[in-house]
Amino acid sequence: MPLVQIDNLTLAFAGVRALDGVSLSVDAGALFAVIGPNGAGKTSLFNCISGVYRASAGRVVLDGRDLTPLSPHRIAALGVARMFQNPALFEAMTVLDNLLVGRHHLYRPSFWSNLLWLPSTRRAEVAHRARAEEVIDFLDLERYRKTPVQVLPYGVRKRVELGRALCMEPRLLLLDEPTAGLNQEETEDMARYLLDIKAELRITQILIEHELRFVLDFADRVAVLDFGRKIAEGTPDEVRADPAVIAAYIGGAA
Repeated sequence: MPLVQIDNLTLAFAGVRALDGVSLSVDAGALFAVIGPNGAGKTSLFNCISGVYRASAGRVVLDGRDLTPLSPHRIAALGVARMFQNPALFEAMTVLDNLLVGRHHLYRPSFWSNLLWLPSTRRAEVAHRARAEEVIDFLDLERYRKTPVQVLPYGVRKRVELGRALCMEPRLLLLDEPTAGLNQEETEDMARYLLDIKAELRITQILIEHELRFVLDFADRVAVLDFGRKIAEGTPDEVRADPAVIAAYIGGAA
C-alpha cells in the first residue's frame, strides 16, 4: 500500500483548471519528485495536499485517511509538514526558537501545568528542546542556533525552514522548490540533506521543482506536470527519455 494516494485531483479557479485529473501514488520512504515549468500546477498540488486549497474533485489519501475535507491544522497534526519555497520564518527569533515552533502541535501540557511550571511541563520542554537540537546537528546549524534569523544568509534560512518542518516529526514532507535562490554549493548541500532524510530518517518526501537536472540525479520516481495535467511518470531515466517531456518541458533539448 502506498503512503500517499492522489486520485483524479482537480482544482479550478473561475474556469481555469490549475489541476486537471492528476493521480499519483507515493510509496512510504520514497523521494518522489514532481517537476514542470512555471504555471504547471506544482504549487497548487501542494496546496491541495496540505489543505490550503479545497480540490474541486478527487481526493488525497494519507495511509488510508482521506485528507481532502480536512483543514490545514488537522492535516499537519496527521503528520504532513511543508517546507515553503520562500522561507516563512519568524525573523526576530533565533534559529532554535524557530525550530521549536515546529514542535507546537506536539506540545501536550495543559494551561495550568504551563502556568505553574509543573514537572510535566518541564519534562516536555526538555524533550522538545532535545529534539530541536538533534535537528540542528542534522542540518549543521550549530553555529547559528542562537542567531536571529533576520541576519542569516538566504541559504542558511532555507536550512532553518527545512529544520522547522523536520521538527514536526512528519510522516510526509512536502518540499516546495528547496533549491530556489541557492548557489551551486548550497544546492549540492540541500541535495545531500534530502538524501540523508531519506536514508536516516526514512521520511517520505514529495519534492516539487522546475530544475530538471536537480531531481533526475536522486529521485526514486518523477512525475511531470504541464498546464495542470500529468504528462509523464516513471523513473528518472524513463522521464528523461519521454518524448512528451522533451517536447513540453525541455522544449526539444536533450
